Amino acid sequence: RTATMVTEQPRSILVVEDEDTLADSIQYNLEREGYSVEIARDGRSAIDRFRAGGHDLVLLDLMLPGMSGLDVCRTLRAESIVPIIMVTAKDSEADAVAGLEVGADDYVRKPFAMRELLSRVGANLRRVSFASAPQADAEVLESPLIKLDISRHVLEVRGEPVDLRPKEFELFEALMRRRNRLATRDILIEEVWGLGYFGDTKTLDVHIKRLRQKIEVDPHRPGLIVTVRGLGYKLIDE
Repeated sequence: RTATMVTEQPRSILVVEDEDTLADSIQYNLEREGYSVEIARDGRSAIDRFRAGGHDLVLLDLMLPGMSGLDVCRTLRAESIVPIIMVTAKDSEADAVAGLEVGADDYVRKPFAMRELLSRVGANLRRVSFASAPQADAEVLESPLIKLDISRHVLEVRGEPVDLRPKEFELFEALMRRRNRLATRDILIEEVWGLGYFGDTKTLDVHIKRLRQKIEVDPHRPGLIVTVRGLGYKLIDE
């Protein structure tokens, strides 16, 4: 009897980029790393191709003809939790924040080093794989107001369920494991976005803001996730 070899399918990435030269370069480098790559040149076709299924990550340019990258991101996030990395040519911090606030998990600014982009892609895919891996034992972290079920990916605050995106859940878990203790910015970035993360810490700040909007009684005067100025954040629930 001849043994049948099962070949694992390569991870599939949808690259949404209207600059032909850059799109070709990104595709070439991603395929060299073993990924399967599909290119979309505008927002409408990106949504159509994504809905056709099978993508593990989306690399999405902010500036697109017709439908903007922000609108594409908002549409994809409403339908899926797939990692989205926003690419922007703009220097304005507001553009990066806007992308994160409509659902992007991360962002890079043009011009970028290709190794930086590959690092971001790899880190986001690794985190998704880890989060979706079956857990051998149930693990629940509890405090007076909070119940975090790691294995079931469920958070309850004040007895009410809270819907979190994957990155938000990972960040909250990192804070919960250090409940009532300082979680430095560097530690949080390393644990949630991966060792060797490129870029500034604005991604972390926006995710903290999203968490506060979901769990705080008054997000503008947070009582659970507090800022330790110049150092990081602390989850307080005693």
